[in-house]
Amino acid sequence: MDWFIQQTFAVTIAIILDRVFGEPRRFHPLVGFGLCASRVQAYLNQGEHRFAKGIFGWCILVVPFAWGAGVIHWSLPTVGAVGLSAVITWFSIGGKSMQQHAQAVARPLQAGLLEQARLRVSYIVSRDCESMNEQQIASATVESVLENGQDAVFGAIFWSFCLGPLGGVLFRLANTLDAMWGYRTEQYRYFGCFAAHMDDVLGFVPARLTALSYCLCGQFRLGWQCWRTQARQCASPNGGPVMCAGAGALAIIIGGPAQYFGKLKDKPFMGCGKTVTGPDIERSCQLLWRAQLLWLAVTWSFVILWAWLG
Repeated sequence: MDWFIQQTFAVTIAIILDRVFGEPRRFHPLVGFGLCASRVQAYLNQGEHRFAKGIFGWCILVVPFAWGAGVIHWSLPTVGAVGLSAVITWFSIGGKSMQQHAQAVARPLQAGLLEQARLRVSYIVSRDCESMNEQQIASATVESVLENGQDAVFGAIFWSFCLGPLGGVLFRLANTLDAMWGYRTEQYRYFGCFAAHMDDVLGFVPARLTALSYCLCGQFRLGWQCWRTQARQCASPNGGPVMCAGAGALAIIIGGPAQYFGKLKDKPFMGCGKTVTGPDIERSCQLLWRAQLLWLAVTWSFVILWAWLG
């Protein structure tokens, strides 16, 4: 229980830091990691045995940093360990950053400036944005907010609770490599396969906790119904439950066919209720924040109950 209490303090501090300051604008470790990952990919992703090379590249990029964070954490006294865990968790989550990116889309969208909104949404999604209409821009942004709730917030928090800084670093770096390598294109089909599967494995439990949190913080019945009936139609085993539950909780419809790398992908529609519009972007950000408060409320309730019973 001492471990859980320490991590509750660390995660609380991290969420407060993220809410107040957002992601560090300068010297963010993920920037340097991304540069390293690009160089490793350029060197290894060629010739034969690309699947094995992808595994090797993933291991040399993720394992040393995650293990190093764990070793340092375990060698520190309690106060230092909590502080280190808080800082690493803060670096690992991006709730406010996601909100800022979403709002940067919402403002020009609601002002009728579609070209500017298309440019802004292209910063946060990998689909082709040049010909998006208002509804498609709003849908892509809400999908990104909901899915990144798991990728950029709750996944790192979950693994921080389980393994401390080792878990937070492990999840965040694995998720970053999936975002960089996990495409089903000719270039990454084999090399990025392991990165994509590891992200699916590490995100399996956090994704379902995130989906449940969205349901509890929105319209529960609709969120639960959409999760249980629609998620199996989605290609992503973790993104599907999160986006379906989130859209249902907001009582909106998102998704549908979208262009990726010049090809039309027949994505399913998710959620139920009204068609998504610009103002729903802010509603999705608020849902993400309420879900974070719910996690804090639940964990602190356990801490207080333990202290009272002890």
